[in-house]
Amino acid sequence: MKYSYKFSNLLGTFYRRGNLTFTPDGSSLLSPVGNRLSVFHLKNNNGETLPLATRCNISCVALSPDGSLVILVDEEGSALLVSLITKSVLNNFNFQQPVHSISFSPDGRKFVVCKGSLALMYHAPGKRREFNAFALDKTFYGPYDETTCIDWTNDSRCFAVGSKDMSTWVFGAERWQQLIYYSIGGHKDAIVSCFFLEDSLDLYTISADAALCMWQCDMELSQLLPRAPKKKPAETEDVEKDKGEEIRGMANPAAEEKIGRVSYSRKIRHFFNKDGDFTALTAAAFHKKLNLLVTGFSSGTFHIHELPEVSLIHSLSISDQSISSITINSTGDWIAFGSSGLGQLLVWEWQSESYVLKQQGHFNNMVSLCYSPDGQHIVTGGDDGKVKVWDTSSGFCFVTFTDHTSSITAVTFTSNGQAVLSASLDGTVRAFSLLRYRNFRTFTSPRPTQFSCLAVDSSGDIVCAGGQDSFEVYVWSIQTGRLLDVLAGHEGPISSIAFNPCKSVLATASWDQTVRLWHMTDSWRTTETFSLNADALAVTFRPDGEELAVASLDGQITMWDPEKGTQTGSIEGRHDLQMGRKELDKVTAKHSAKGKAFTTLCYSADGQALLAGGSSRFVCIYHTREQLLAKKFEISCNYSLDAMEEFLDRRKMTEFGSLALIDEGAGDEGGVALSLPGVRKGDMSSRRFKPEIRVTALRFSPTGRSWATTSTEGLLIFSLDSSTVFDPFQLDEEVTAGSVRRALRAAQWTRALVMAMRLNEESLLQETLESVPCTDIKVLCSSLPELYVERLLAILALQIERSRHLQFYLMWAHELLMQHGQKMKSRSVSLLPAIHSLWKSIQTHFNDISKLCDWNRYNMKFAVCLSRQRGMKRLAEDGDEEGGDSDVEEGGDSDVASELASLEDMMEEIAE
Repeated sequence: MKYSYKFSNLLGTFYRRGNLTFTPDGSSLLSPVGNRLSVFHLKNNNGETLPLATRCNISCVALSPDGSLVILVDEEGSALLVSLITKSVLNNFNFQQPVHSISFSPDGRKFVVCKGSLALMYHAPGKRREFNAFALDKTFYGPYDETTCIDWTNDSRCFAVGSKDMSTWVFGAERWQQLIYYSIGGHKDAIVSCFFLEDSLDLYTISADAALCMWQCDMELSQLLPRAPKKKPAETEDVEKDKGEEIRGMANPAAEEKIGRVSYSRKIRHFFNKDGDFTALTAAAFHKKLNLLVTGFSSGTFHIHELPEVSLIHSLSISDQSISSITINSTGDWIAFGSSGLGQLLVWEWQSESYVLKQQGHFNNMVSLCYSPDGQHIVTGGDDGKVKVWDTSSGFCFVTFTDHTSSITAVTFTSNGQAVLSASLDGTVRAFSLLRYRNFRTFTSPRPTQFSCLAVDSSGDIVCAGGQDSFEVYVWSIQTGRLLDVLAGHEGPISSIAFNPCKSVLATASWDQTVRLWHMTDSWRTTETFSLNADALAVTFRPDGEELAVASLDGQITMWDPEKGTQTGSIEGRHDLQMGRKELDKVTAKHSAKGKAFTTLCYSADGQALLAGGSSRFVCIYHTREQLLAKKFEISCNYSLDAMEEFLDRRKMTEFGSLALIDEGAGDEGGVALSLPGVRKGDMSSRRFKPEIRVTALRFSPTGRSWATTSTEGLLIFSLDSSTVFDPFQLDEEVTAGSVRRALRAAQWTRALVMAMRLNEESLLQETLESVPCTDIKVLCSSLPELYVERLLAILALQIERSRHLQFYLMWAHELLMQHGQKMKSRSVSLLPAIHSLWKSIQTHFNDISKLCDWNRYNMKFAVCLSRQRGMKRLAEDGDEEGGDSDVEEGGDSDVASELASLEDMMEEIAE
C-alpha cells in the first residue's frame, strides 16, 4: 500500500485535438487531452481525467444518447469502448485506418464511422463485456475523397456524410423505397459540416470556403416507406452477416435504375466572408431546436447566426489561433470552443455574454512545479514565460502571472504559502502575492545573469538563485529586496540549489562535479564540499534535514550526511531509467540510455522514499534505507510522442534511411502530401514534429498521499487509493470485524478503536469512530496508546475531508491534539505528513464555509438596508395623510427590520 500510487488527475492540459462533446444533460463537457479523456463538470466547477488511455492521440469522440458509453478513436484507428459509469474499458477494436468522424444515432441503436471514402454503420454495443461489441451492419460507398462529417435525422432513419470532394451524401439507415442514397454538390471546397433540420430531411451544408447552403427536400420523413429485401442465396447471407451489407452510391443515380424519388433543391446560399476576410472555416455546430449556427474560423473568430434568416447575433474573437472544435449543449445556452494551437478550452454563455469556463495550459512545456505548504495548490512554470497556480481539488488554474519575458526555470512557494517566487532566463527572480495577485518584488543581479534554479529558506526571509552563465549564487532579502551576498566558488553552471528544512544551510550543485554547503549564519562560508564522479544535476534534502541526495550525469544517485560530510549510500539508476528509442535514432534504446541520467529528485513526505525522473516515460521510487528500486510508474503510453519505442521498427526503415525523415505535414495547416516538383504552396517553414516524452520536475505533496510531475503530457498527479488495499497493522487472530462490533455493543470504546485501527478497514473505522458518544471522546483520546495517535490523526484528516459530520470529527481532532500535543513535538518530523493532511482538510472546509457565511451576511445587510429605506419612504408618504394606518405600517416595517437585524447578528456569530 505504501507505494500503490495511481494516476488520479491531469492538470495543465485541457484540449489537444479531436471533437468536444457535451453530456446529454448539458452540464458536463468531454474533452480529449492527448491520449486521455477529461470530463469537466461545469456546474460543480471541477474536472477529472479518466484513468485510461489510448495508444495514440485521440482524434474522435462519440457519446451515446444516454451518456453511459463513449467510443474513443485514436490517430491510427484503434478504438476503445468506455463506460462513463464505471470509468473502465469494455472493449477494444481497430478500424485499421484513421477515422475522421464518428456519431451515434439519436435512438442509440447504431453508430456510423467515417474512414477514408467509406461510411460504416455498426450496431451499437451493449453495456456489458462482449467478445465483439462492434458488429458491422452496412458499408456505404459514394464519395471519391475522404469523408469529413456525419449528421443524423431526429428519428435515426437517415444520415448525411460530407466529403473533401465537395459533395454531401444522404443515405438511408434502412432501405427505403424513396431513398437509398442521394448526392448533393454545389460547393467549391471541402465540406466541413452538414446538419439536418429538426424532424425534416432538409439539410444545411457548410464548406471550408465559408459558404452555407440550405437544401430543401420535397419529401417528409414520415413519407419514407421500407423496401422489401431481395431474396439472396444462403451463402451470400452468411457472408453479409460477417461483413455487413454494401450499398454503392453513384454521383448520377439516373444512370442506373430509378431507385429513389427523393430530390433536393438549393434554397439559400450564403457567404460568411463578405467583407474580404478570406480566413478558412474550420469548425461549425448547429442547434436544431433553436436553429442556432456557430461557425469558427482559422483566425480565431467565431460567428453566431440564427437560421434560416442567417441573421448575425454575435461575432467575437477568441485568439489568433484556429478554432478546432465547436459544440453546443442540449439546452443551447453554452457553446464550447477548442483551439489545438494554444491548448485552449472555452465555454461561453452566449445569452449573458459571459464565460462559464476559460482555461488554457502552458503554450510550451512545463519545466517546474511546487506544492503549497498545505497541499491545496500547485504552482508551475513553463517555457512560455508564464507562472500558473492550480487548485488540486478542482483541477483548474485560478491565476496566471505573465510578467516574465523568457522561459521559467524554477518556481517555489514561501513557507506561509502566501507568495510564489519564480526564476527565469530573462535575468530576474520575481515574487508574486497570492493575496493581491500581483508582482510585489523583482530581484536582479549586478550584471545580467540567466537564473537556472531557485530556493527559499524555511523562514521565508531569504531567497537564493543560481546562475547558468556566471557560476554564482545570488542571495536576496524578500523583505527589503536588496542583494545580500554573492556566493562564488563553483567553476561551472549552477544546476540545482536546496535549503535544509531544519537548519540555515544551503546546498548548491554544479556542473563542476561538486556539491557545496553554505552556512547562512556564518557569513555564507563554505562548510563542506562533496566531490562527485560526474556533473551534478539535482540536489535535495530529506524533510528532517539529516540526509542529502544528489543526482549526477553518470546516472547515479548518491546520499550524503551533511553534518559529517560522509557518503551514506549510492544508487545505480541508469538501468532503471529505461530510455526509449527516438524515431531518428540509429542505435537501440539500450545504447542510447548510456548517456542519460536522472534530472530531478524529490524525497517523500516521511523521508523513507526517493522519487527520481528524467528524459524517460518512467518515474522510479526508491527505498532510501535499503537503496533498492521499490516501483516504477509509467507516465505515458502515448505513441504519438517521441522516444516511446523500445525496439527498432524495420517497417519504417528503407535503404535511404528512416521514413520519419520525410515531412509530409509541411506547407498547409491540414497537412498535404508531397507536392509535385516546382509547386510551392503554403508556409515553407511550417513543420510537423513529435514532442519527446520527458519528466522535468517531481514533487511530493506535504500530506504524503500524492505526488505530482510535470511532463510532456502536462501536470500529472498520482495519489494513494487506500480504500481498495488491505493493509492491516499488528494483526492477530482475535482482531476481526465481529470482535470490533461486540466491543462497541459493550461500550468498550478504546478496545474497539484499537482493534479497528489494527484491522485498518476504512468502513469499519468510520463505523467505530461514529459509534463513540461525543461526551466520551476526551476520555478515549487520553487513554489511547501512543502508537496509534499518528495513525488516528491521518484517519481523522481523511474523514474530515470526506464526511458530512464535520463538527464531530473536528472534536476528535481537537481532543487528540490537546491530549498528545506535547508528546508529538518530539517527533514532529514523522508526524508532519499527517499534520499537513489535517491542515489541508480543515483549510478546504474553512474556505468553503467562510464564502457561504460572507455571502449570507452581505445579503442580510442588503435586505436590512432595503427594508429600512422602504420604511422611511412609507413614513414620508403617510405623513401628509391623516389616519392611523401609518402607525400600523411603520410598526410592521420596524418588526421586519428588527427580525432581519437579529438574523444578521446570528449569521455574524456563525461566521466568527
